[in-house]
Amino acid sequence: MNDAQLIQVATEVIALEAQAVNGLLSQLDNDFVQACHIIAACKGRVVVTGMGKSGHIAGKIAATLASTGTPAFFVHPGEASHGDLGMITRQDVVLALSNSGETAEIVTLLPLIKRLAVPMIAMTGRPDSTLAKFSSAHISNAVEKEACSLGLAPTASTTAALVMGDALAVTLMTLHGFTRDDFALSHPGGSLGRRLLVLVSDIMHTGEQLPIVQQDASIMDALVEMTAKKLGMTAVVDLQGQLAGIFTDGDVRRLLEKAIDIRQASLLEVMTVHCQVISEDVLAAEAMHVMEQKKINALIVVDANKQVTGALNMHDLIQAGIV
Repeated sequence: MNDAQLIQVATEVIALEAQAVNGLLSQLDNDFVQACHIIAACKGRVVVTGMGKSGHIAGKIAATLASTGTPAFFVHPGEASHGDLGMITRQDVVLALSNSGETAEIVTLLPLIKRLAVPMIAMTGRPDSTLAKFSSAHISNAVEKEACSLGLAPTASTTAALVMGDALAVTLMTLHGFTRDDFALSHPGGSLGRRLLVLVSDIMHTGEQLPIVQQDASIMDALVEMTAKKLGMTAVVDLQGQLAGIFTDGDVRRLLEKAIDIRQASLLEVMTVHCQVISEDVLAAEAMHVMEQKKINALIVVDANKQVTGALNMHDLIQAGIV
């Protein structure tokens, strides 16, 4: 085969699978709606099962359901008849995937599922199949032909099942009113989770790590504090411990440009008085937004009484995965 023929084969595969996905639109019916209502009313979990390639798709659908507000997990049908069926409770719903609807390992489980009196949703390519007839709701994902050149390997059918599974999960997510905050709670390790969960208080510097000097300190004292705490700034407080201002690397550069004698000048003269502050109970993502908007690299954290409680800079946000 030459290069053009290779591209042609790949093009035909993609076209056939795209056609299979488009064909799903006409298969969305009352059974799909009924499946959504059955799962929405479930007090337990959705137990997803499938054999072979359908099993791989079933595992992905279970993961998508679980991460979008519908508790779910995958059970291998071959293992189910050897003890794993004990994972299914009377509070659950079974979602079974089989393109033929006749997968022996799943059909074997039907009497046991019936005895448990749990509803079963079948997702197959044959509405007249054993699984479809047994189910409380049958979701059809039939395809005209596989994308495999031999018409044998599950290709278009598994793609269709995956897309229908996504449609089911996202529809349920919308039905449940699942929000970005809910998504973050189930994805704490992801970037979205960090942006929606991490507070300023989680990453700010406090105690011995907090750069802070009195307003009557010398500029040299402020420079020593900045160097020791390595945040490129120091908070300046008055006698009551309230924030009086901030002294930053930028202030130092401006001092040098003006040729001011740092041994003689007062810290009050050179610090930034009206500095940007933030509360410790807001999201770290909000701190990033403030820094970007104000074009600054550090923030002082204060409480309701203007007492300094912490400090953070852009590097802290980067380390926390917020940026």
